[in-house]
Parts: sequence; C-alpha cells; structure tokens
Amino acid sequence: MTQTGWLQRTGLRLAIHAAGSDGPALVFQHGLCGDARQVAEAMAGAAPQRWACVECPGHGASEMDPNPSIASFAGHVAALAETLGGPVVLGGISMGAAIATRLAVTRPDLVRALVLVRPAWVTDAAPPNMAPNAEVGDLLARLPTDKAQAVFADSATARRLATEAPDNLASLKGFFTRAPQDQTARLLAAISADGPGISPADLNALSIPTLICATAEDAIHPLAHAEALARLIPQARLIHLPPKGRDKPAHLAALATAMHQFLKEI
Repeated sequence: MTQTGWLQRTGLRLAIHAAGSDGPALVFQHGLCGDARQVAEAMAGAAPQRWACVECPGHGASEMDPNPSIASFAGHVAALAETLGGPVVLGGISMGAAIATRLAVTRPDLVRALVLVRPAWVTDAAPPNMAPNAEVGDLLARLPTDKAQAVFADSATARRLATEAPDNLASLKGFFTRAPQDQTARLLAAISADGPGISPADLNALSIPTLICATAEDAIHPLAHAEALARLIPQARLIHLPPKGRDKPAHLAALATAMHQFLKEI
C-alpha cells in the first residue's frame, strides 16, 4: 500500500491511499484512531479488488481538524467518492461504517452499496459501547501518558475487557502510545460522543445492497448493533466473522471471502 495523493478540503490536507485494479469502485474507511494500514490489512485477502480511502483528519498523514466529527469526516469521504465518478461501493470498519451509513442517507447519489464491518453505531450518538474509548480519551487529556496508562490498567473497564473482549483491550492500550497525545485525546472524546446523525427511518428507507459483518467477543462493536442494522436496512445481509481477538487470520480471511462474494454479486 502506498499513498497515492492528497485531498485539499476545508483548509485541510488529507492523505489518499488506493490499491488494486479490478472490480467495482470501493471506498473503504478505517476506524477511530486507525489509518489506511487498517484498510489495507482488511483488503489484502480481496486483491486485486480496487479500493481507495482518505485518512480522516488527525489520522495517518492527514492534518488534524480542531472540531472533528463523523459528519465532517463523511464530507471528506464524499469528496473522494466524487473524484472517482460515483456512485461507489462505500464501507468501513467501526467509525468507517458509521461514516458509510451517514453518506448512504445524506448522499445517496454517491452510494451504490454498503459494506459495514464491526459497526460501533446504529443511529444514536454516544452509544454506551463507546464509553471505554471516551474513558481513555479523558485520561489522556488530564494526565501524562505513563500515569494515564497506569490508571486505566487498574480500572474496572480494563479488568472487564480482559475477560470479555481482549482484542478491544489491546486496541485501547495502543492509544496510550499514539502520538501526539493531545490529538488522540481529542479524537477519542469527540468521536465517542458523536453519532452518524441519522434515524432508524432513514436506514429503513435505504434501497441498496448491504453487507454487514459482525463478530462476537467484541464490546466496542457489539453484535447487537450489527443485528439492529440488519433489521433496519431492507436489503441487508448479515454474516458472522470469527472473533478477531481469538483468531485474527481467520477473521480477516472470512471478511475477504464475504466481501469478494458480495462485490461479485452487486
């Protein structure tokens, strides 16, 4: 995976990454505090499927937005889709899935199908499953890194996730070494409190093929969210992936297989 260009928008310089050469145009977005490497990892098994992503402000090589939000991030993704001639297949992981559902509702002219992987939102802002991210963001905003990490390691949240969702715990621990600290804190606080800004009725009105990929043993991306989206979106297909924390290669292989089949059918 190599960076392929820049998107200049709202005064920000945002990194664009793309790869592959075949299949329908696919714009696929990373999760909160992730970057294009997460997308490349998810897409590796689906090669040579072509894909593109724009690293959201404050992620990867993209400049930080002082007021990050899912809505503003969605605007940048819409701009990328427009450069590809739209409509595109639009998808993403976690926050990327929330961006995708927002754009399917607000810019239906740009979206021909959806791929929602481990969604962390349905419609509501600040869902309870995002509380661990907000907790880490608060610690990073108030304390030096070492102290923040120690306080979190001794928290009830860390103890719970060590048993229920160790992969989530590993991701949260990674935030303590992400630089710059103040930017990470701001992203975690703002996005955890945010939502896609759409309603259940909006989702029910969608008339596009939708693949929803869910997994168990994931407290940040609850299976119940994926199931709710599958009930609300009329043409949704729900599949269950092996838990990422238990067997990451199997998880990625199952995701690649599901995406390959879905993209071949639409």
